[in-house]
Amino acid sequence: MARSVLVDAGFLVALLSRRDANHRWAAAQAPVRPPPWMTCEAVLSEAFHLIGARGTRSLATLLSRGALLCAFGFADDRDAVLRLLQKYADVPMSLADACLVRMTETLNEPVVLTTDADFRVYRRHGRQMIPCVLPVPPR
Repeated sequence: MARSVLVDAGFLVALLSRRDANHRWAAAQAPVRPPPWMTCEAVLSEAFHLIGARGTRSLATLLSRGALLCAFGFADDRDAVLRLLQKYADVPMSLADACLVRMTETLNEPVVLTTDADFRVYRRHGRQMIPCVLPVPPR
């Protein structure tokens, strides 16, 4: 089992919004990989924007209860994040994604909960696949 569970904005929005197409998937992941979950400020910014006024209180509650931890300092890893953004400019990679990829390089036994299939393209430490859990696409 992963020691470091990282979450992307897509997972957070899906978990907190019953209207989201991936809500059932995210709700099923929560007990399997329970909090505390780790993320970065870029993901939080994206999630607060996407969730809108309806979900702001729920997202803030996850933070205030310690279920969601902002566990990344951009200033400490600026150069590595900027290299990732340049390397994956053709995908394109968001700042939030670059920070999460960098987090997978610095944490023990990471796994990323995400709805973003680009995490199957990104690599940690140059060539290693990113351990991630994504919803199964509908058939």
